[in-house]
Amino acid sequence: MRLWIASQRDPRQTALGEGLHRANASVSAFDSVEAVEAGLIHGLPDALLVDRALPGAVGLLGRLREGGLAPELPVAVLGEGTVDERIGFFEQGADDVVPEGIEARELLVRLARRRPATPATRNAAAGALAITDALTDVHNRRYFLLRLAEELRRAQRYDTPLALVVVDLDHFRGINEAAGHLAGDAVLRAVAQCVVAAVRETDTVARTGGDAFACILPQTHLAGALTVAERIRTDVAALRSGPTSELLVTASVGVGTHPAVAVHTAEELIAVADRSLARAKQQGRNRVCLADPGLSGPARPPAPPVNSSG
Repeated sequence: MRLWIASQRDPRQTALGEGLHRANASVSAFDSVEAVEAGLIHGLPDALLVDRALPGAVGLLGRLREGGLAPELPVAVLGEGTVDERIGFFEQGADDVVPEGIEARELLVRLARRRPATPATRNAAAGALAITDALTDVHNRRYFLLRLAEELRRAQRYDTPLALVVVDLDHFRGINEAAGHLAGDAVLRAVAQCVVAAVRETDTVARTGGDAFACILPQTHLAGALTVAERIRTDVAALRSGPTSELLVTASVGVGTHPAVAVHTAEELIAVADRSLARAKQQGRNRVCLADPGLSGPARPPAPPVNSSG
């Protein structure tokens, strides 16, 4: 693939650039939007990767699409930014928005699968992005809050059970400090996959914070929620990440359920689950707990801390 990279950073000095070299991709670097536009006069590459930090990046996208400079050229933006920024890139005509730590092989596959984007497909992509966490591909906090309120109203109306499981990684800050943020991102993606694998297709999984996840479990009593929570805890503790699988991670897990005396709103259900999570942290981490000390879920001795506190 003939790939152009528009960035003020030398791609040869980045992990992505090194990976592209190993994948035998033909890479040409441009340090300004003017240089890209001048190059396009003489011919098109197979795909273009634009660093979101490049001055004039949004304007370049507009000129490529609406200005007719290269309306069919597959274009990806490197660097996710905020949700509004990502949606803006799609609205301007980007075919994809990829994370800073993306591996070369994945980038090449994603670019190769790009097709000329119509306004309808770009709007659909933007809508999906608005409810999805770009790093882990599970739902984001915004969607989680909307879904939880909806599920609680349904549970109250039909008098059915509802459970909320919240997950927070232990000592995650130490992973970023010791191994770098790319390694931390890889851990978050692996944990997200563990959580998704532990629940049903009808359940909702979301990343609600930096290293925090939540699962909405409709039609689920306390016993079932504790089973799911323990499965998540066990699977996360079995993860091995990093270049040589040296990174270990554990999770503290809290559970809240409806119906309950103190749960009448989504906010109250979140508060109960958060208190359960806090109890798991206080009792040593790497365990499942309920808010009531007499109803703690299955507990396990914490793994020896291998990172700084978190």
